[in-house]
Amino acid sequence: MTRTTARRDIAIGIDLVKNWHLALAWAADEAHLRGVGLRLVVAVPPQHDPRHVDGTPRRLVQRQAGTEALRTALAWAHARQPAVKVDSSLLDGFPAAVLVGLSQEAGMVVLGSRHLSRTEEFLSAGSLVVPVTAKAHCPVVVVGDAEHVTQETPYLVVGVDGSESSRAALAWAFEEADLRRCALRAIAVWQPPVFSLHSGDTLFHAERRLLSETTAGWAEKYPDVRLTHEVSIGSPVETLANAAEHALAVVVGRRGRGGYTGMRVGSVVHGLLHRAHCPVITVPTG
Repeated sequence: MTRTTARRDIAIGIDLVKNWHLALAWAADEAHLRGVGLRLVVAVPPQHDPRHVDGTPRRLVQRQAGTEALRTALAWAHARQPAVKVDSSLLDGFPAAVLVGLSQEAGMVVLGSRHLSRTEEFLSAGSLVVPVTAKAHCPVVVVGDAEHVTQETPYLVVGVDGSESSRAALAWAFEEADLRRCALRAIAVWQPPVFSLHSGDTLFHAERRLLSETTAGWAEKYPDVRLTHEVSIGSPVETLANAAEHALAVVVGRRGRGGYTGMRVGSVVHGLLHRAHCPVITVPTG
């Protein structure tokens, strides 16, 4: 059994503000598919203002709300996937830090998306998506919209750019496609350089060759996965988002080859989290 297929439970953050049903449905179905358990988590952060509007300690109000949300979500998950072992945890701490900590033992972390703008995302204390995606030790799945399960030929999309990060995403995408018995579209996006000693045709064909070579070994390992190769010219975010318009999910590495050492989340990941209409799965390297 490979590292990516290790039987580790799935952790999901239950949002007390936004409807959590879509994210929990995805997580419960994935747990059933993989034969693993599901852990529902609510984290209660420390508060500077100790009182709620009615005079009750704010932290107590949040803990009560968290307990009730977990009770409801637990029953809902059991009803959706009765064979999946589900448990819940009410934990103290800032939600992002709590989920990053849990990611050291989890097989993946699932989050719902509030569809915040970039400004809201950085100013909101409730934003989890970017900080958890940036620091988690396992794949992070952000579910903002329902899966396109009615698509006649279900498929996943994976972005490939030759980086170590995208190779990790490719490995995960093949495993997921094999589990789901769906097709896999491996997409490389080529942006022509402003200045180059080589012709555009030469560089484009080199990109196609890189994509084919990168996927070759995995295609042999998963012969039942119907794989297609695509090289497009344009913006990586727009190209991948358009390709994944009716996909079950889009899978990308956390950091592309254009990043710098301090960049925790690549620009493509950040763009897809705001642009894609299907679940976005971000895979860390190592």
